[in-house]
Amino acid sequence: MNILITGAGGYIGRQLGERLAQTHNVIGVDLRAVSDLPFPVHAMDIRDAAIGNLMKQQGITHVVHLAAVLEDSGNRARDYDIDVNGTRNVLEACVAAGVQHITVSSSGAAYGYYADNPDWLRESDALRGNPEFAYADHKRQVEVLLAEYRDRVPTLKQLVLRVGTVLGAQTDNLITRLFQRKRLLSVRGSASPFVFIWDQDLVSIIEQGVSESRAGIYNVAGDGALGVHELAQMLGKPVLSLPAWLLKTALAIGHALHLTRYGPAQVNFLRYRPVLLNEKLKHEFAYQPRKSSREAFEFYVTHARQRGAL
Repeated sequence: MNILITGAGGYIGRQLGERLAQTHNVIGVDLRAVSDLPFPVHAMDIRDAAIGNLMKQQGITHVVHLAAVLEDSGNRARDYDIDVNGTRNVLEACVAAGVQHITVSSSGAAYGYYADNPDWLRESDALRGNPEFAYADHKRQVEVLLAEYRDRVPTLKQLVLRVGTVLGAQTDNLITRLFQRKRLLSVRGSASPFVFIWDQDLVSIIEQGVSESRAGIYNVAGDGALGVHELAQMLGKPVLSLPAWLLKTALAIGHALHLTRYGPAQVNFLRYRPVLLNEKLKHEFAYQPRKSSREAFEFYVTHARQRGAL
């Protein structure tokens, strides 16, 4: 197999590339060239048409598309261009280059943060995203785009992974920064459940999907879910529980005064978290996560404390 990884210099891209490079020919693209990996990583924007030429030149058979905007930059048009138009460009390049298989890292956020979400979301449940959350909205739009290509270009096999919150020894992202605060914030009356996937499980799932050229759509999460009070107990930290109206008011004032980039709409991010059922991953894809959500969180906490991040 000749494999191209977008976002190859990122947290998962680096680990995945190192793993795949042991048995396959791997190249990567990232916004910046990377020289400390055992496979070449070219400096390239996923919106650049040149990515198609690179696929042709390298005889790429499989693409793993990880590149995405993980944190809202404040420029919605830019973020949309990278997430949605960038994915469209990668798909067009795959078609033109005769790529056989693409793996796309989607997210549980594509389901959206809604009060009427099922307690456990299945792959057959509606993707609603949230217009007010760029990340969730763009993941939903990317999945609409992928569905169009499945109908139009069935020869390009797709593996779509709706990933829960990723945790590992070195994880540092928006979610883990919530855990680093002196107290955890919760919306009164909401359990705010989290599902986690150990980063090594995610890498293994992608590796298996690529190596076997698997197709389909799968939720990716460890077994079980943890509420914010359980997380706080495991962290040894107190919980600040506020009513939704008060939290929205505080965020509205803070946002207006440029004290925070988060606004009232972000309350739903804490209040109605999508909880992913992983039965299809275990029974159809045939992968049993090695760590449950609780074990992944415990693993993260242990290593974060060792490196002074908690």
